[in-house]
Amino acid sequence: MRQKNTKQLPLMNNTPNHIKAVEYDIISEILDANPKIYDLAHDNLTENIKCSKSGAYGMSTEQVVRAAILMKREQFSYEGLAFHMVDSTTFRKFCHIGLCDAGFKKSTLNNNIKALSSETWEAINDILVIQAEIDGHENGRETRTDCTVTLSNIHDPRDSEQLWDCVRVLTRKLELAKHNYPGFNIIYTDHTKRAKRRALAVLNAKNEKGRKGAYRDLLVVTKKTIGYCNTTIEILKALPPYQFEAHGLATEIEKIVKLARQVIDQTERRVIKGESVPASEKVVSIFEPHTDIIVKDSRDTLFGHKICLTGGRSNLILDCLILDGNPADSTLPGKMADRLDGIFGRYPNKMSFDGGFAALANVDDLKGKGIKDICFSKRRGMDEEDMCRSKWVYRRLRNFRAGIESGISWLKGSFGLGVCIWKGYKSFKSYVWSSIVAANLTTLARLRINSAKAK
Repeated sequence: MRQKNTKQLPLMNNTPNHIKAVEYDIISEILDANPKIYDLAHDNLTENIKCSKSGAYGMSTEQVVRAAILMKREQFSYEGLAFHMVDSTTFRKFCHIGLCDAGFKKSTLNNNIKALSSETWEAINDILVIQAEIDGHENGRETRTDCTVTLSNIHDPRDSEQLWDCVRVLTRKLELAKHNYPGFNIIYTDHTKRAKRRALAVLNAKNEKGRKGAYRDLLVVTKKTIGYCNTTIEILKALPPYQFEAHGLATEIEKIVKLARQVIDQTERRVIKGESVPASEKVVSIFEPHTDIIVKDSRDTLFGHKICLTGGRSNLILDCLILDGNPADSTLPGKMADRLDGIFGRYPNKMSFDGGFAALANVDDLKGKGIKDICFSKRRGMDEEDMCRSKWVYRRLRNFRAGIESGISWLKGSFGLGVCIWKGYKSFKSYVWSSIVAANLTTLARLRINSAKAK
């Protein structure tokens, strides 16, 4: 008979008999079998930190790595991660948090997880790929490569919006300087409301004359704000060297002023003078200035970074290259092959690529490295026999290549690779690599489960 209320809760919950709990147990086994992972992470967490015999120990290296993987697998925010790590029996067990332990605050989780560098995550992924080779799931003999874009977490990069961003952020810094150093005659006028009105006027202008007029006034306001900042920077830098916070604030203002000047320059050239500004000379966000402009075959314009992914027959992501700018895909096959040689100690036998990678010079280069069969999904004037030993091999590799598309979709949909929500270029690279590591651990766990069922 079904009870309406549970009269008494058990003293301890058992680990649930659920596929997700089983996956976490296997991921835990994989991590424990490769202690080098913790050694790499420990170097990041302890560099530039003096060890002390007193004080709290905080999170262990093991807990930091596991918390980062949990965060990526479940797509938690830091606040959500802090709650679910202690609320779930499975997550407590995976993150090695005792039954009576209080867990960790979101700020603690943020500081520790963000301390793990992209180089560390990349090295961890190499360890997992080698582990897959040891387990017999992957040998790197047959690979598929394609590019995608991970977006930066920015708003639509209109010049008017960026000018308004410059005014409001610089005004906020000026207000902070005046509040912290009231005796130093920091004078400025708050133009944020005027800047916002002009930005909206640009957006809603009915004709080109009205639009340019709003832009001109917005440029005047931005330049005035930069003038106030230059005076404030001089005041703050004149303070004694022991005024660390003042000098740090001056440096922050200088960085934003530099970006603001670049936004003014591109606005004047593009809007006022009617020039075409190259993508390499544009700033699309003062908050994420590292963001590249990626144009995909004149179809879409995306703002983030182009990444090149190589997968294997096991569906593991064997390698990832985060690119600067928007280089042509045809420049990448040789680089990706050399990186695989660095991981496995040999080149693959077969490599398949999207049509954008196609070039006769790439076929000659890859065959010169000892790769027997190369497939581009679009031949670009090349015969199938020029790339592969037979038409049958070419068709099989072309069909095999399509699998990387589903892998990219899975990474974006389940592991957050679509949009990076971490701030800064270093964190961007760490975000991408940590997503790949979490995905590969999930794939390895499922491969082991399937192997156990097959026996």
